[in-house]
Amino acid sequence: MAAARRIVIENCAIATVDADDTEYASGHVVVAGSRIESLGAGKAPEDLENVVRRIDATGHLVTPGLVNTHHHFYQWITRGLATDHNLFNWLVALYPTWARIDERMAYSAAQGSLAMMARGGVTTAMDHHYVFPKGSGDLSGAIIRAARETGVRFTLARGSMDRSEKDGGLPPDFAVETLEGALAATEATIDEHHDASFDAMTQIAVAPCSPFSVSTELLAQGAELARRKGVRLHTHGSETVEEEQFCKELFGMGPTDYFESTGWLGEDVWMAHCVHMNDSDIAAFARTKTGVAHCPSSNARLAAGIARVPDLLAAGVPVGLGVDGTASNESGELHTELRNALLINRLGPHRESALNARQALRLGTYGGAQVLGRAAEIGSLEAGKLADLVLWKLDTLAHASIADPVTALVFGAAAPVTLSLVGGEPVVENSRLLHVDEDAVARSTREAAQRLARIAAQA
Repeated sequence: MAAARRIVIENCAIATVDADDTEYASGHVVVAGSRIESLGAGKAPEDLENVVRRIDATGHLVTPGLVNTHHHFYQWITRGLATDHNLFNWLVALYPTWARIDERMAYSAAQGSLAMMARGGVTTAMDHHYVFPKGSGDLSGAIIRAARETGVRFTLARGSMDRSEKDGGLPPDFAVETLEGALAATEATIDEHHDASFDAMTQIAVAPCSPFSVSTELLAQGAELARRKGVRLHTHGSETVEEEQFCKELFGMGPTDYFESTGWLGEDVWMAHCVHMNDSDIAAFARTKTGVAHCPSSNARLAAGIARVPDLLAAGVPVGLGVDGTASNESGELHTELRNALLINRLGPHRESALNARQALRLGTYGGAQVLGRAAEIGSLEAGKLADLVLWKLDTLAHASIADPVTALVFGAAAPVTLSLVGGEPVVENSRLLHVDEDAVARSTREAAQRLARIAAQA
């Protein structure tokens, strides 16, 4: 059997984000095949065999690849709209447009979303796609194809909606599925695309959209489906005050109690936002190990509020970071969420002690891996784990006077990505994607946005 090809990175600062937060001011990482073989202080051994690339990374910081835990790729082609709305008004304004997407648009939007994340250090992406208009084609297949072409690890949370306007929900009637249709299509997506292996590139989660767009039956039966198939569960939860009022009026209880009544708390579940949670809600998440995708920029954009991230972490709740859809976070980057998570949480009651730079980095790496159920494989730099890592350039004007590299990465301007590896394979070099043409993607997404706007205007 041929020896694994090795890539050696040395003379760099390293933040492993392991259980001890081990760091090296100047160290090395050795990648053998798809995995991290070794790492430590100083230079790598000179006598390693089959080294195909040796990188002098002076002036750089190596971290685990960033892990995104919540997104809506299709929104890339509706960026910059309804910019002064709260969540419910924003949804009402945009659902009629979103309900006109088709397979070609979904593919272009996924390309744009993935490209923006990957060039900014994301090595594991996630998309919660829940809009499946009748006759729109194979949207899930198109999104998965875009992720495969970009070269990143990917979780598709196959969403669904069955509560439309006629049922008291927000989506147009023609944009939702039936209960039976949603469950059948979700199961078919799992059967076709889910890979449960250690080094899986594509995984599927069951993901009814939200309490105000799905029926109780879809939530309950979706949970049963996920557990029967051995996949994770994802939805939106406790995002706004209006959602809490909606749940109390319709179900006679708050969102967390409602989710628990439908089987939607557990270590195989993660929810987006979780802004409006009381102490009892946080205790329930901690008791059940239910995860949270914290989306600070989107929460601010839609004036949803400040999630109690320090309290969630103190209680032992798994927390990762999410870009959220680019119609509520137009930058589309996860790296900016490291900084925004830290800064926005310091506006809350914990003030300057809310989060520090290393906690923010952990949210974007190991925390995300926990939330996606992949902490044994990714999220930290440790021997035996998959070689998903990022080499950040910190010796330019933007960071030159910040002595601590982790502080520079989190507090400073967006750092250029010199190299990004996914399973030991380069995805980004010198801030450019290797597997897709960024300029072509920009043209394609611009055309898709224009086409969608024309169709929606004619409807």
